[in-house]
Amino acid sequence: MKVGLILIGDELLSGLRQDKHLPQVISFLKARGLPLAWVRMIGDDWDLLLQTLQETFQSNDIVFSFGGIGATPDDLTRQAAAAATGVRLLRHPQAVALIEGRFGAEAYPNRIRMSELPDGASLIPNPINQIPGFKVQHHHFVPGFPNMAWPMVEWALDTYYHQYFDTTPPVEHRWLLQNVQESELIPMMEELLRTFPAVHLSSLPSTVERRQIDFGLKGKAADVQTAGVWFDAWLQVNQINGERQP
Repeated sequence: MKVGLILIGDELLSGLRQDKHLPQVISFLKARGLPLAWVRMIGDDWDLLLQTLQETFQSNDIVFSFGGIGATPDDLTRQAAAAATGVRLLRHPQAVALIEGRFGAEAYPNRIRMSELPDGASLIPNPINQIPGFKVQHHHFVPGFPNMAWPMVEWALDTYYHQYFDTTPPVEHRWLLQNVQESELIPMMEELLRTFPAVHLSSLPSTVERRQIDFGLKGKAADVQTAGVWFDAWLQVNQINGERQP
């Protein structure tokens, strides 16, 4: 399954705040052997938020959405998640109990709005102030505050997706190719990726030495080993000097 992030807030786009979630979530995913496939950053715009969620709900991607689940008028994520999935926004009984437990009578009339979640949503516990995030399908909605959001993301990953973890580190094999231009290698690259779809490749032409390319294959050890044998044979047949790097 692919993993994607949605970062929400006008302050991110204006530069008033710098996003901290992206590098941290990449770290969380890397520790579990999961790559990040995509990121979207959008402002507090209803039409754009609704369009984004309608598109991402059509996929099977694991999605983490940061921000916009508070009670103020600019917090639109709860409402957009309900609209995107075609369900009503209802007060979640457990969320009501948590918010009442934290704020008592002061939960009303405004803070209690944070319990209004898409019908059928499940809660993501918030270890900092107990006001939960929520999960709808494979989408997980958490606050924009890092100290709250990050443990909630880890909890969701470990609770729902541990079966996808692969902590075996990928391997990478590299070759230094001489006297060849990158454009000449494109048909080979296309054939290699068709033949070994589990392997990723990289091609980095030198900006100093003309007609020199740093070429790499990355993936699971067995896949890279097999693709590397194929690539070595291709180099020999095409009489291209390719020295394996340590």
